[in-house]
Amino acid sequence: MKYYKGMDVSTLLEVERCGGKFFDQGKERELLSILKDYDVNAIRIRLWNHPYSEDGDPYGAGTNDFETAKKLLRRGKELGFDILLDYHYSDFWADPGKQFVPKAWRGYSVEQLEQAVYDYTRLTLSELLKENLLPEMVQVGNELSNGLLWPTGRVPEYDNIARYVKAGVRAVREVSRLSGREIKVMLHLDNGGNNALYREWFDNFTSRGGDFDVIGLSYYPFWHGTMDMLIDNMKDIAKRYKKDLIVAEVSMGYTMEDYASFEKLSKEERKGMATRQELVDKIEYPMTKEGQSNFMRTLMERLEEVPEKRGKGFFYWEPAWIPVPGSGWATESSLQYIEDKGPCGNEWANQALFDYQGNALPALEAVRDYKP
Repeated sequence: MKYYKGMDVSTLLEVERCGGKFFDQGKERELLSILKDYDVNAIRIRLWNHPYSEDGDPYGAGTNDFETAKKLLRRGKELGFDILLDYHYSDFWADPGKQFVPKAWRGYSVEQLEQAVYDYTRLTLSELLKENLLPEMVQVGNELSNGLLWPTGRVPEYDNIARYVKAGVRAVREVSRLSGREIKVMLHLDNGGNNALYREWFDNFTSRGGDFDVIGLSYYPFWHGTMDMLIDNMKDIAKRYKKDLIVAEVSMGYTMEDYASFEKLSKEERKGMATRQELVDKIEYPMTKEGQSNFMRTLMERLEEVPEKRGKGFFYWEPAWIPVPGSGWATESSLQYIEDKGPCGNEWANQALFDYQGNALPALEAVRDYKP
């Protein structure tokens, strides 16, 4: 498998609609073209089943429905990017703290949910095949550390977890065979520095006959431990499961300067930066442009330590989510769906690979110059 220098650009269309612009060396350019020139070779696109309220209000954060995914796929394919399509199997964010069943699947039995995962995956991939937009890799579920489709698929219900995930994998395999093209299957957990988590989850899945190609890990240094912990975990699971590994989500901040003036929200409406100071004080790299660049360079270098060259790269999470009015992590409608009190706003702008005005940062040069 090739080495991926990837970027998750799921909010791109929304940022553009809200007036976001991107610049490289002072010249305004289209975002994906800039990334291409910095040796990025893949993009990751998340997919939510129906990110709208029952009244049709969009959920925000990219409102990544199937039509949005197709638009991003098409733009990526036109520039020659490989695509990782990230199925959340939810109408909004799915992660270790929330795995809400899509509204259309509420009340389903375990058997019905298993069939729904298969049908939805098969239907969407079949449509992509017709439009010549098949991804090179599919992520069956997002940050599955605590399962999916709660409550029936919540850890420790590993029998149900395996049923749901295997249904998605089966659909990917069938469309792959029909297309005559290989589509890799990734299974993705969070907390990449937690070896016990990965052993427990993948031991349970593989013991139930689970089939997959790639293990994806999230690694955010302010949440998930040291880089030593990440690499030690990757070394162990590479030997244990004999699969290729990709850091499917990673980021590092470049500043702690506030960006409230760019969002144009009141203090009560803003959630603020995910990188709270008490978290930043614990990480190994300074939150500066140089610190961000050094972090990325070190990550790429240390992936070489994974045995049998199984460290196959990374996908930087939302490098282009710059602070523009109207693009935040949630809306009032989506907060109701995920039972969250909010507030909204952009939590991520100080971790992008473009500054608040949309200028490319030095970390992209580190990505460009690294040769695996």
